Amino acid sequence: MIDSFTVGSDGLLTPAPGSPFLHQTGVFGQFGSEFSPTDPSQLFVSNAHNAANGPAPGSVSAYTVAADGTLTPIGGSPYANSGVASCWVEISHDGRFLFTVNTGSSSIASYLIAANGALTSPTITPIRNGSGAEDARLSPEGSTLWVVNAGGNAVNGFSVNDGSLTEMTTSPTFGPLGATPTGIVVT
Repeated sequence: MIDSFTVGSDGLLTPAPGSPFLHQTGVFGQFGSEFSPTDPSQLFVSNAHNAANGPAPGSVSAYTVAADGTLTPIGGSPYANSGVASCWVEISHDGRFLFTVNTGSSSIASYLIAANGALTSPTITPIRNGSGAEDARLSPEGSTLWVVNAGGNAVNGFSVNDGSLTEMTTSPTFGPLGATPTGIVVT
C-alpha cells in the first residue's frame, strides 16, 4: 500500500481520495521513491520483490500524481530489471534517467524516462565489491553517481555519460576497518 497526502497551506496533511493505494499487483517490498525533478507529477517507487517472500527480479513502478494526491500507474508499470532487490532510486537532474541500486545482485539498473514517465528496458551495470550496495546519489552536476556499499565497507563511484554508467578505475574507496556505511550525501 502507498499512502498519499496533500499538504495544506497550514502544513496539515489530508489523505488523498482513495488513499492508501494498493501498490501494483505482483510487486512487494516497496523501498525507495523519488519524484521527477522536472515533472513533480511523476513518482517512481522501487520494488525489492516480485513475490511475497521472493527477492527477484527487482522492478520500478511509475505513477502520475494528480493535484488531489491520487496515484495512477504509468504505462507498463512495473518495469522489471534482472537485478535482485531493487531498493534505492536516484533520478538525473534533467529528469531523463532513473538509476536503481539492486542490493541483492550488486548492480545498478539504468532506465530512460520518457516524457510521459514510462521507463525503457534497463541497462544493468555491476558494482565491484558491491556486497550490500545501498543508497546512491548523483553529484550536483550529474556527471558521477556514488553508491554506498555497506557489505563491502566502501563507496563506489561511476561516471555518467548520457545515462550510461562506467565504474571509475579508482573505485571502490574503502572506509575505516569495521565501518558499515548505510547512507550517502554528495555535495
